[in-house]
Amino acid sequence: MGQGTPLGRILGGGAASTAKAFGLEHAPVVKGQAMPAYDPRAVKGVGVTYATSTMGADHTAGYAVATNLLKVGGDVDPLSAEGQIELSRNLQIATAALDATGFCLFIAFAILDQQETFDAMVEIINGMFDINLTGDDVVALGKKILSMEREFNKKAGLTAADDRLPRYFRREALTPHNVVFDITDEQLDSVYTGRPVFS
Repeated sequence: MGQGTPLGRILGGGAASTAKAFGLEHAPVVKGQAMPAYDPRAVKGVGVTYATSTMGADHTAGYAVATNLLKVGGDVDPLSAEGQIELSRNLQIATAALDATGFCLFIAFAILDQQETFDAMVEIINGMFDINLTGDDVVALGKKILSMEREFNKKAGLTAADDRLPRYFRREALTPHNVVFDITDEQLDSVYTGRPVFS
């Protein structure tokens, strides 16, 4: 890559373009963004986030690992499809709002389990910006941001077909649990069309 050779230029373009150049299906990417640490077959909530987040495969856009594995903010079985849509949707809303305020994502570990910590976060936002938000206003902020990002993606040519994981995650089981990503396209589409409704 440093020498600018043809192969180096292909590899330097990232996982998606490298896979395309070599005709490979096994490229763990969504919307051109390579997947980070978590396999979506074993942590299905993060798989929903990878598929549906506006920027592609980004675990920080809706860190379902917190609830799927660490049991922060609840307990949703990482190997089951049940509850993953709601989990990812709610975490994506909260993350969009947190990102807009300048807070670090890691405060989620405290605010997901402690109402008083969530309330303190809202008070800090109000104090910093001399406004009077409620918790519901913070949620509305996250929804508005995601709606704007989705509208940008739509104008850039992205459709629901781009809110998908590579097909091999549905076909090839991951050991040792022998699980596939079994959340349907209809369920993925409901992230933004289900409750809470995005406008």
